[in-house]
Amino acid sequence: MSKDIIEVRGAEEHNLKDVDVEIPREELTVVTGLSGSGKSSLAFETVYAEGQRRYIESLSAYARNFLGQMDKPQVENVEGLSPAISIDQKNAANNPRSTVGTVTELHDYLRLLYARVGTPHCPECGREVGEQSAQNMVSRLLELPEGTRAKLCAPVVRDQKGAFEDLFDDLVGEGYSRVEVDGEEFDLTLDRPELDENYDHTVDVVVDRVKISPDARSRITDSVETALEEADGTLKVILPDPPEGAAETLGGSDARATGDLADGEEADGPTSNRVVVELSEDLACTHCGIDISEIETRSFSFNSPHGACPECEGLGETKEVSEDLVITDSSKPLKHVFEPWSYDRTYYSRQLDNVAEHFGVDLTTPFEELDESIQRQFLYGTDSRVHFEWRTKNGTREKTERFEGVIPNLERRHVETDSDRAREHIEEFMATTTCPACEGTRLKAESRAVLVDGTSITEVNEMSISDALAHFEGMEEHLSARDRKIAEEILKEIRARLGFMTEVGLDYLTLDREASTLSGGESQRIRLATQIGSGLVGVLYVLDEPSIGLHQRDNDRLLNTLEELRDLGNTLLVVEHDTETMRRADQIIDMGPGPGKRGGEVVVNGPMDELIDTEESVTGKYLSGERTIPVPESRREADGELTIRGARQHNLADLDVSIPLGTFTAITGVSGSGKSTLMHDVLYKGLVRRMNDTDVNPGEHDAIDGLDDIETVRLIDQSPIGRTPRSNPATYTNVFDHIRELFAETSLSKQRGYEVGRFSFNVKGGRCEGCGGQGTVTIDMNFLSDVTVPCEECGGARYNDETLDVTYKGATIADVLDMTVEEAYDFFESHGGIRRRLELLKDVGLDYMRLGQPSTTLSGGEAQRVKLAEELGKKDSGETLYLLDEPTTGLHPEDERKLIDVLHRLTDDGNTVVVIEHELDLIKNADQIIDLGPEGGENGGQLVAEGTPEDVARTEASYTGQYLRDLLPNVDLEGPRADRELAAEQPAADDD
Repeated sequence: MSKDIIEVRGAEEHNLKDVDVEIPREELTVVTGLSGSGKSSLAFETVYAEGQRRYIESLSAYARNFLGQMDKPQVENVEGLSPAISIDQKNAANNPRSTVGTVTELHDYLRLLYARVGTPHCPECGREVGEQSAQNMVSRLLELPEGTRAKLCAPVVRDQKGAFEDLFDDLVGEGYSRVEVDGEEFDLTLDRPELDENYDHTVDVVVDRVKISPDARSRITDSVETALEEADGTLKVILPDPPEGAAETLGGSDARATGDLADGEEADGPTSNRVVVELSEDLACTHCGIDISEIETRSFSFNSPHGACPECEGLGETKEVSEDLVITDSSKPLKHVFEPWSYDRTYYSRQLDNVAEHFGVDLTTPFEELDESIQRQFLYGTDSRVHFEWRTKNGTREKTERFEGVIPNLERRHVETDSDRAREHIEEFMATTTCPACEGTRLKAESRAVLVDGTSITEVNEMSISDALAHFEGMEEHLSARDRKIAEEILKEIRARLGFMTEVGLDYLTLDREASTLSGGESQRIRLATQIGSGLVGVLYVLDEPSIGLHQRDNDRLLNTLEELRDLGNTLLVVEHDTETMRRADQIIDMGPGPGKRGGEVVVNGPMDELIDTEESVTGKYLSGERTIPVPESRREADGELTIRGARQHNLADLDVSIPLGTFTAITGVSGSGKSTLMHDVLYKGLVRRMNDTDVNPGEHDAIDGLDDIETVRLIDQSPIGRTPRSNPATYTNVFDHIRELFAETSLSKQRGYEVGRFSFNVKGGRCEGCGGQGTVTIDMNFLSDVTVPCEECGGARYNDETLDVTYKGATIADVLDMTVEEAYDFFESHGGIRRRLELLKDVGLDYMRLGQPSTTLSGGEAQRVKLAEELGKKDSGETLYLLDEPTTGLHPEDERKLIDVLHRLTDDGNTVVVIEHELDLIKNADQIIDLGPEGGENGGQLVAEGTPEDVARTEASYTGQYLRDLLPNVDLEGPRADRELAAEQPAADDD
């Protein structure tokens, strides 16, 4: 009988201290605790890692040869394990071909749907095309009302120049007497049409004239087969007196006439009301003469040459030389205005000298003062030939030719050059633009012209998840009985996956959004939605803070999804700080009591009531209200305003918004409402371009006013602080420079002549050369992922033995790198410079972090707080604009309190702090809130509310305001969680 619990005994991974813990199966268990207390060590490095190791051991010896051996976690025993799946925040999709549709497998189902029930259309004229057998054509003809007169013709000439006298002779010889030429009928035995050979003509051989009836099936079949043979698989049906709906019955279109004979009165007479329909045995447009490839699932894949746009090869974008990058300052003189062309080089000066002489302009004239026509010809080539004359050592040479222009010259050389260096130089002046051939849709024209229910697959890909779900609801009603049968199961899968995406709060994403642009939280929720769709039972899911990046409204939807996954019969182990997640959990494991070496113990393992009653639990004190993050007693007044006007990037709806200077402002709103677009693309890039005179391209907007009151702008985001293991918090914050100086001052260092560089692991001398000072060695596993193992020579210490002989207070330089921030703070108690920098890391809640922890292993939130600590250490003028993106990511409420104090300190120094945030405790501490929405995607990008937290809380249309109500004592309105036993608050700010 299976165990009802997962039993962990003797876990000692990282800072865990011989931990014994029981995790109930088929329940939602939250692992919480202070940052660095051992949550991930228990959930991921112990429970999940052991589950993975056992799975690999269950495989055959042959399979294990390819997978390698996983090390056993430092744990005595784990019993009752289920198959384990980890859903973390890593965004593994860096391929520009990966989209939301491909990673969720939705695009696979869409490809199948369009390949099986899609209707091909001509990419040129838009007419429906299709392949039919002769029998199908006969059946469609017999669907016409009985007695309908029809001409069955073979189109032997289509829009070609010529008199076609020999053709008419051949037709008579084969027994055909009647033809239609440009819509007019001729009897070849009586009269030959005289055609102007300089005009296009159409010639149709009249194979038979019949009245439609069931008795005429045999005759119609013979005539259809004859016409198909004469016209290489094409039949033209002409109905002189068409009954109502005849064109729809045959699936054709109205007649057209060309050539000189079509200009007479006859064209307005007998042929004006008739219907002409062309049917083909091949998949081709008989009107445009375009053959269309067979429709397959790969026809809709932009990763296959069968479906990808040939111009951009399925990427949706191309590189083109940008005029803005070629000319960055049009006030420069003509000879120096073109950035890629240096006038000091003979070829370029010769070109410019002669073209300037051709137009009669001076090379010292500012480019902006030239006539627009002359500017255009310098950039894109002259309209007429230019006389070029230049001197060489052998005399004067000359030639007359058209000047190709600066931009065409760069584009040609980019294609023709064999030099990587030259190509890279030209690419500095190229911008990525939407592919003009496919307009960014990635697919070739034939694939884009296949429709299901009147919509192409590219139009579906451009929809948001919510719009796509509405589009596919009830689609079966618009399909034929045959197509409905084929599409039934496919549509069911598509709707289910779209529904799961909506449940986890991702309804604002579009299916064609590049996967590499997703945040870690969005990537995690996509994988969560995929797992829900799999319908697995009896699985252990280990999740890493799934609430990150979610608005409180969307978080409630996410928790409903987690409960649904649990109710299927799965076990969920969730590392989380979010209080609402803890309230809805079946069991809570609180790690602590402190961070780093002061943690690693289980403080509580039980329901929330037990957590609240445990005196030693810091988490419990916040849940009970004994400890709170207070509301400020007052809100700061603005010293001025920074105003963004007409922001239109992505989904921003021509937004005008003002940011009060000298205050702490929070930008809020549901996921996808436009917060990051406003801060990153418009505000930050717009300020950088204006203040630093760079070529950064900001998001679309009209203007940013109020720049005079800001000295500098600093973006502190969640991007990595370094991309190699050499980078770490100690090097990034420069504290390691002071530590190296201290080691260089020891008596042994002076005796041996060691200088500061000896204690750097980035240069030769003191570092271990076996690993190049990285402490690890990467082993190439060929087609498998690379494996990183500790260096055998130094054992991961990074330094050689001689360097490690030097100690300070009994510790080597490697020992210091292995210390946590808190340990190092105590260790260097007599060194003010080092302690001051370490204190900044403590202030932002990173006292548990090791000084030498490789930057590649830091989470986005940790990297952001390291940057914040580094900024705090700089000399501050008091007029800096700080921009932060969700700085509370991964923080326990106790650490969040420290971070809020730091942000208040920055603001009190006269700076302006703007944060994107969902965490309510931080939002209620802001002086001003800018709330965007009301929804995500196309329904977002509007200013829902602005003002103090109290003002926003009273705005009925604001979801943020509704959730804030329960945290602000001066607001007498109930929020969505009013039934919770809320924490007692400090006096709130006056909201007058």
